[in-house]
Amino acid sequence: MASKLDISNVVAAFSEDQVEQFTGLSKGRLRYWAKTGFFNPSFVEEDPRLPYSRFYSFKDIVGLRTLEKLRVQNSIPLQHLRQVAKELSELEDDLWTTTRLVPFRRRVYLLKERDFDKELQCLVGEVVARDVLSNQYAIHVVLGEIIDESREDIGRARSRKPESIGKIQRRRSIARNAWAVAGTRIAVGSIKRLYEDGYSVEQILEEYPDLTLQDVRAALKHDQSKVA
Repeated sequence: MASKLDISNVVAAFSEDQVEQFTGLSKGRLRYWAKTGFFNPSFVEEDPRLPYSRFYSFKDIVGLRTLEKLRVQNSIPLQHLRQVAKELSELEDDLWTTTRLVPFRRRVYLLKERDFDKELQCLVGEVVARDVLSNQYAIHVVLGEIIDESREDIGRARSRKPESIGKIQRRRSIARNAWAVAGTRIAVGSIKRLYEDGYSVEQILEEYPDLTLQDVRAALKHDQSKVA
């Protein structure tokens, strides 16, 4: 079972480049969110104009990945996500692994374990919203799962050379001279076939745990016909 240390045991400060790699958010967006007070990094130099003046904690990375998932997959307005970000920042470490987020009608509800009946799949006192067409319950975002995913991505990235992350290359010794993700033997064609078969980016990462989000996005964008 996850423990309190799960959110705080990664003792490191991550640069904007690294956060961009692990979250898929551009440096421009990270700076805009910091400038507007939407999401501030944990470590900021007195003069923000200095190079490498902003550094993010592991907890920051988990929070950013959570917010981006809600924004993209659930179309939650940024105005409401601002309040969600505030609540996440105030969440005690030992509650991160037992808290889940329930998107409902473009709002997000933060629920502790005691507020959720796992067997009945419903909130205490309120039934979870169902999609009328699919008849499925709303997706619950479990912070503990995002913590584990973030740690695994960081661990995989650190086992490869930083310059290989998100890069596509071609080598005779790899995948029969096919285009592949740099630092791996995973062919671009294999990733694209999964995507064409209906796999989401998250499912592709499950199939290829050595890849990062940036790797998958680079592979999907790669156009062999335009490469000299």
